[in-house]
Amino acid sequence: MFGLALILFGLLFVGVPIGISLAGSTSMMVLFDDFLSFGTVFEAFFNFIYKPTLIAIPFFIYAGFLMEKTGLVRGLFNFADALIGWVPGGFAYATLLAAVLFGAISGSSTAMAAAMSVIAYPEMIKRGYPTWMAAGVIASAGGIALLIPPSITLILFGVITEISIVDLFFAGVVPGIMLAISDAVIIVSVSVFIVKLPAGTFELAKVRGAFLEALPALLMPVIVLGGLYGGIFTPTEAGAAAACYALAYGVFFQRGPFIRELMKVTHRAMNLTALIFFLLGCVGIFQFYLANMGWPQEIAAWAGSLGFSKLGFLFALMATLLVLSMWLTGVAILVLTVPIYFPVALSLGVDPVHLGILTALCIEIGSVIPPVGLNLFAVSGVTKLPVTQVIRGSFPFCISDTVVLIIVLLFPFLALWLPSQLITSHF
Repeated sequence: MFGLALILFGLLFVGVPIGISLAGSTSMMVLFDDFLSFGTVFEAFFNFIYKPTLIAIPFFIYAGFLMEKTGLVRGLFNFADALIGWVPGGFAYATLLAAVLFGAISGSSTAMAAAMSVIAYPEMIKRGYPTWMAAGVIASAGGIALLIPPSITLILFGVITEISIVDLFFAGVVPGIMLAISDAVIIVSVSVFIVKLPAGTFELAKVRGAFLEALPALLMPVIVLGGLYGGIFTPTEAGAAAACYALAYGVFFQRGPFIRELMKVTHRAMNLTALIFFLLGCVGIFQFYLANMGWPQEIAAWAGSLGFSKLGFLFALMATLLVLSMWLTGVAILVLTVPIYFPVALSLGVDPVHLGILTALCIEIGSVIPPVGLNLFAVSGVTKLPVTQVIRGSFPFCISDTVVLIIVLLFPFLALWLPSQLITSHF
C-alpha cells in the first residue's frame, strides 16, 4: 500500500494528470503482483465505464451546450430579471435564479459560470454593479448546478459508489435551494449596506413577455425532473430527452445559424465527455487493485480503531476535501478520494446518500477556492478581469456556502427527507 501511495503522489507531484497517475501507479504495481497482469488492467478500465447509467453524462453535457448555443439560457435569464430584477440588487438575484434554472438542466458548474459571464456580466456593469461583485455572483452561482439535479457530480459519485443516482438527485434539491437562499442573503447585505444599489420598478407586462420567451427553456426541467419523479425516465433517458429537446428547438426555430454551429457544439461536448470517461476508466483500474488487495476493509478497520465518531469523521473528511479542492478539480477529487473514504464511512454508519451530498457541497465550494477553482478562471477568462477580483467577489459566498455545508452535515434529514418521500426505482 505504501508503494502505491508513493508512486501515485510522486506522479501527481511532478505534474502528471490525475487519470494517468491513477492508472500508471496501479499498472506499475502489477509488476510486483503475481496474481495480476496487464490484461486485467485493461479489463478493469473498460468494465468500469461499461455502465448504461454513465451515458447520462454526455447527454446532459450536450443539452447544456445546446441550450447555450440556442439562446435558451438567455431566455431564462431575461425571465429571472423581469421577475426579480426590480428590487435592490435584483439583477444579481436574477443571475442567481437563472443559475438555479439552468442547473436543473445542464448540471455543469463551469458551463453555467461561462454562460452567465457572457450574458449577465455586461448588464450588471451597465447597471452600476462593481466589477468584483458581478464576477463573484456569477462564479458562486455556477456552483449551484452541482447540487440541483441533474448534477454531473452526483452522477459520478453514484457510479463510483454504486448507489441510486435518482436518490442523489432528489437529495440535492433542498441543499441546492439552501445554497441559493444563502447566496441571496449575501447579495442583500452587499447591495443594501456596501454598494447601495437603487431599486427599479416592477412591470407585469414585462414579466408576461419574458415568461413567454423563456417558456421553451422552462419546459425542459419540467420534462427532466417530471420524468424522473414520475418514474417515466431513468437518469440516462432523462439526459437523452433533454438533449433531444434542445436539439429539436435549435433545428426548428433557429435553423441555418444553429445547424452551422452544431458540429462545433458537438465537438466541445465530445471532448469533455472523453475526458470524464478516461478519468472514470482510470478510477476503475485503481478501484480494482484496491479491492483485490483488500485495502478498503483494512482502511475501514484502521479508521475504526482510531475511535472516530461518525460526526468527527465527517468533519475531518469535509475539511480534507476542502483543502484538496485548493489543488485539485472536483472530478479529480471524486476519482481520487471516493474509493478510499467511502468504505470507511459505511463502516461508521454514514448514510451514503448524505455522504454524496456533503461531497458535492465540498466540490461546489472548491469551485471558487484558489488556486484551482475552475469557476474563478471561467469567469476571469470571459470577463477579462484579474482572478484576484473574482476571488474578492466570491469570498463572501464561499463563507455562506460553508455554513450551509455545516448545517447539512449536522442535520442529515435536510438531504434525506425528499428522497424518503419519493417512490423511486434504483438505478
